[in-house]
Amino acid sequence: MTLEAAARLTEILLALALIQQSLEHLRGFRDERTLFGARIVLCLLVVFGVASPWPLVGLAGLSLMILQRFQGPYNGGSDRMGLLALWCLALSRLAPVPQGKELAFGYLGVQLVLSYFISGGVKIVNPDWRSGRALRDVFQFSAYPVSEALRHWTDRPRVLLVMSWAVILFELAFPLTLLSRPTMIAGLGVAAAFHLANACLFGLNRFFWTWLATYPAILWLQARVF
Repeated sequence: MTLEAAARLTEILLALALIQQSLEHLRGFRDERTLFGARIVLCLLVVFGVASPWPLVGLAGLSLMILQRFQGPYNGGSDRMGLLALWCLALSRLAPVPQGKELAFGYLGVQLVLSYFISGGVKIVNPDWRSGRALRDVFQFSAYPVSEALRHWTDRPRVLLVMSWAVILFELAFPLTLLSRPTMIAGLGVAAAFHLANACLFGLNRFFWTWLATYPAILWLQARVF
């Protein structure tokens, strides 16, 4: 996959993810409708490749206004990854030399790898994650499960223990997927399934679409480096 193809695919997927996120704000306050209505228009221009790269640059500038409106990335990790992808794409498009374009886009791929590895590192040093208690508490006490029936999973401590360690080991091992194209594709398949499960079980759909949008960056990085 060439840099141009990977960057273009990332732009389209990210724009579609941002459109989905923006739609929920069209019934909000007037300033929200203005900001997110403008974001939808700019995203559509990105999807159709109109006046590239300026709609992308406009989205990057608009993201600063949205950050000010909500005093930060109000939806946590998915917003942060979306912002990172947006700014890496904008900088890659504006870079005057090929090396600058590669560095900006490659940085997104590196951060994607680190997002899994660091998450696994945080979990493995946490005794609640190692024992399965953290996952049990999520099912039992948090507002995340999309169905009350899912709370019965707390009655299956062994299953939750296995699930906890499966997540930890996968996240820690994710950098090894860079070693070859087959392992990279397999790793991204497992990662996508993980995010899809989180969307179905906990309603964390933003993570699925945002992380999926960044996968072309790591596919390009793997081919470029290895």
